[in-house]
Amino acid sequence: MSHRIVLRLLACLALVGVGPAAVHAEGLVREIRGGVLAHDVSNLWSGFRTENDAVAINIEALLSPSFRLLGGTIRPAIGASIATEGGTSNAYLDARWEFDTPTGIFFSVGLGGTVHNGETKLLAPNQTDKALGSRLLFHIPVEIGYRFDRHNSLSIYFEHMSNAGTRDENEGLDRLGARYGYRF
Repeated sequence: MSHRIVLRLLACLALVGVGPAAVHAEGLVREIRGGVLAHDVSNLWSGFRTENDAVAINIEALLSPSFRLLGGTIRPAIGASIATEGGTSNAYLDARWEFDTPTGIFFSVGLGGTVHNGETKLLAPNQTDKALGSRLLFHIPVEIGYRFDRHNSLSIYFEHMSNAGTRDENEGLDRLGARYGYRF
């Protein structure tokens, strides 16, 4: 059941990515970002056990609707991180605040929700997957990067997901890696 939910959300994300020229012509997508993340990095925000030493593929669309706040811009972001070796994958929807400097450096932070296909409960003491407590979690991304021109950027991206202590089991999961962005 949970795998079907994630697959449906990923299918919706894929539809957003299909025909980017057509989507952008209507002004829906502002930027597409994607990259490779170290899956479940230890000694960051989430402690406890780690799932595996695999990578996750991340893809994200920053949507065009926005408003200005504190010198930056807030806009919706929809994305997914797909674990390559059987770990926890997730799809997310965030409100993302981004600040661009005149030098090309940018910084963003967000808050949103994510749905995942991982374990919610600790089933055995030697379980290798994390017990995340619930199917729906908070998603907190942080990113710093550099825009080479008006279209292309590279960045370091961190994402954390957990239930923020709303359940007894709350191991959380962190990913860290590099992403390329293309702004339309």
